[in-house]
Amino acid sequence: MSRSSIALVNLRAFVILIVLVFHSLLPYLASLPPNPYPFDAAPYLWLAFPIIDSERWFGFDLFCAWQDVSLMTLMFFLSGLFVPTSLARKGSRRFLSDRMLRIGLPYVLAVIFLAPLAYYAAYRTTAADPDVEAYLQHLLALPFWPCGPQWFLGELLLFNIVAVAAYRFFPGWDQRVVCLADFAGGNPVRFFIVLAASSALAYVPLVLAYSPFAWVNVGPIGFQPSRPLHYLVYFLAGVTVGTYGLDRGLLDCDGVLARRWRAWLAAAFAGFVLWAAATSVTMADWSSAPVILKLPAALGFVIASAAACLGSLAICLRFAHWRRRAFESLSANAYRMYLIHYVFAVWLQYALLGVGLFAIVKASVVFGATLISSWTVAAALGRTLPVLRLNATIGGVPGA
Repeated sequence: MSRSSIALVNLRAFVILIVLVFHSLLPYLASLPPNPYPFDAAPYLWLAFPIIDSERWFGFDLFCAWQDVSLMTLMFFLSGLFVPTSLARKGSRRFLSDRMLRIGLPYVLAVIFLAPLAYYAAYRTTAADPDVEAYLQHLLALPFWPCGPQWFLGELLLFNIVAVAAYRFFPGWDQRVVCLADFAGGNPVRFFIVLAASSALAYVPLVLAYSPFAWVNVGPIGFQPSRPLHYLVYFLAGVTVGTYGLDRGLLDCDGVLARRWRAWLAAAFAGFVLWAAATSVTMADWSSAPVILKLPAALGFVIASAAACLGSLAICLRFAHWRRRAFESLSANAYRMYLIHYVFAVWLQYALLGVGLFAIVKASVVFGATLISSWTVAAALGRTLPVLRLNATIGGVPGA
């Protein structure tokens, strides 16, 4: 395995750790209301914050805000990287059937069984009757079926279908992609400009029409109406970079991006500050804010996302091209951990309600226990369920 591939494998391990940290911190955000959100009342904000604890720390708000801007964007980019090699080796039909099996089937099973199990804890925080039978009645009465974090898999499967359609119905598309990657890949600043401009075209009109905070739930499908095209841009950017090659251009461990990691880290921080400053003005009431205030917030998100994505890649390529057994195991189990971790996190947060510990201590306990539990179960699932042995997402794996 090349140095760049090893670095990307390690980045996938870091990503799943950040996912677990993010979900572990949510009940302890200082910006949350004092009481839990009611289960039966729109806009059903318990979907995002199933547990609300009385212990808070504002530092968690800053961390989660940064990850809200950068984490899912990076995950879609990583998920596109290995699509070209897999498509070329398997062909469109086998690739699509493989993705249906490894993304579609786990998505369906997780939405049917794991999401209701996790949200039962949210129901109990406000329920007059906490029994399972009453919960199922309230759950079935909702105008949708909660999918939890698995919304990511639903969009990812759709993006894979887009890639298959391009591969099958547009011969020579990969050569055009290579030309595009050759134009931008050797110059990270140029790549940043192309990526941010493409993202702006995809994101700004939708966020002005809807809201950066709104979610839409239709049956078992959930998504933010402002972001699907933005995520598609990053998935296709990953496909573009992966088509060009994992050991040259942008992903060269000795390339310009890796050598200038300090500058890209500074750019990521500056982008987040720009987004946060602009968004703070419109956060209280986005719908009534004038366009002149909405536009800087939208563009700030675009710039922060692109800078954070490149900053993460730069640091990874510069420092993470080493092999450690723990990180290899964590990376190999990342997909399965993503599928199951939310159940552990939410119920651990529920168990700690009313316990007299500081928010930092509670969050640390939730993260540590969620990491150990989901890692252990994921490893066991990998040995017993062949369909879950390969990482179909969260960056893929070479040869997947």
